[in-house]
Amino acid sequence: MKKQKKRKLEYVIISDVHLGTYGCRAKELLNYLKTIQPKILILNGDIIDIWQFNKRYFPKSHMSVIKHITSLLSKGTEVYYITGNHDEMLRKFKGFQLGNFKILNKLVLNIDDKKAWIFHGDVFDITMKHSKWLAKLGGKGYDFLILINTFINWVSSIFGYGKLSLSKKIKNSVKSAITFINDFEKTASDIAIENEYDYVICGHIHQPEIREIENQKGKTTYLNSGDWIENLTALEYKNKQWSLYEYNRDEIAKNAEIKISKKELKTKKKVKNNNILFEELLKEFDFQKPLKH
Repeated sequence: MKKQKKRKLEYVIISDVHLGTYGCRAKELLNYLKTIQPKILILNGDIIDIWQFNKRYFPKSHMSVIKHITSLLSKGTEVYYITGNHDEMLRKFKGFQLGNFKILNKLVLNIDDKKAWIFHGDVFDITMKHSKWLAKLGGKGYDFLILINTFINWVSSIFGYGKLSLSKKIKNSVKSAITFINDFEKTASDIAIENEYDYVICGHIHQPEIREIENQKGKTTYLNSGDWIENLTALEYKNKQWSLYEYNRDEIAKNAEIKISKKELKTKKKVKNNNILFEELLKEFDFQKPLKH
């Protein structure tokens, strides 16, 4: 089979991957990453889910995502890791840099003469700000809901029905019910307009979006990369334009070979150095022991 040419992109932003949880769609993410060649990859929070991490569950597909990202570093891609609430333990590494890899809590970039403000977004979440224990409990309940949903979809597939997303329906209904209290998008956009940012780019709420938001003081473009649990989305920038990538519409990525080639697994010096970086980070929350697959 003819090898598919990778799409060259200037910026790619992904968030809310939640590696280390049952709901993570690591294989699909790996398929997507193998079809693109970004100059800059921004990991906008909740990439590794430390809150719900279980040493008994970190399969090969999840580790393969990390290995692929380290291989991108060796090929010249700049990688920014912006911390989120589920990987907040990495916040103590803020400012750490090794080669093309850097850990930050937020990032401001000049993109074709426009200012972009990039951060995960949990700072605007009322449940995170005032009731952190409740947010953590909700996170575990969400993971349990994903397990239930997986079982329901398995049963549904046997009877020839389509997939259902209980968690997405519940989240959407809750979000609409508390919009007047916790309007995440408006809060982020109002602050961006106040600070004259052309783009405000978030994750956190698992709601992919690109739209212009305006108030009395001006306007900005609000972007959210969505997630790799249910929506399987990312933000891409090329030719001075942002677009919302949707895995479910990408037949090339869906048909991609999941296995990593021997060439990609070959341990070159640069890749070794990058792998050492991730190993040191993973040790901080006890990933270093052998994991069951």
